[in-house]
Amino acid sequence: MKNLELLKTAEALLLEQPNELARLSNASAFIFETFDRLNWAGFYLWDGKQLTVGPFQGKVACSTIPLGKGVCGEAAQRNMTMVVKDVHQHANHIACDANSQSEVVVPIFIKGKLYGVLDIDSPVIDRFDSELVAFFEHFVQLLIKTIDK
Repeated sequence: MKNLELLKTAEALLLEQPNELARLSNASAFIFETFDRLNWAGFYLWDGKQLTVGPFQGKVACSTIPLGKGVCGEAAQRNMTMVVKDVHQHANHIACDANSQSEVVVPIFIKGKLYGVLDIDSPVIDRFDSELVAFFEHFVQLLIKTIDK
C-alpha cells in the first residue's frame, strides 16, 4: 500500500513540472530522497548515438555509455529492466562509483523509440527486491505518460 501512495505522490509531482528537464530533475530527486540506501538515482538519455548522463542525484557519474555497455547500455539495448544484485559479479558493469554494490536500470521507450534509462545504484549488495523494482517500473510508466503528451 505504501508504494501505491508513493506512486500517487510521484504522479502529482511529475504532472506539475513545467518542462522535461524539470520533470527529470525532480523525478531523480524524488527517488533519491524517498528511498534509503541509495547512492545514485537518475537518467541517462539516448542522443541517437549513445546514452548521455541527464538529471541525477548522487556523485559525479559517467558522462556517456555506449549501447550494450554496462548495465544501462544492456537494459537499453535489450529493452528490459535489469537488476544486478552484486555489480562486482556482473562482467559488463561500468564502475562509475566504486561504492556502488547493486543496481537497477529501467529502460524508457516512447512510441517504440529509446528515450533513455532510469538508473539507480546502491552501496548495499542485493538492495533491490521485486517490490521495489516493480515500483521503479511503474514510476517509469508514469514518467512516459507525462513526456508522451
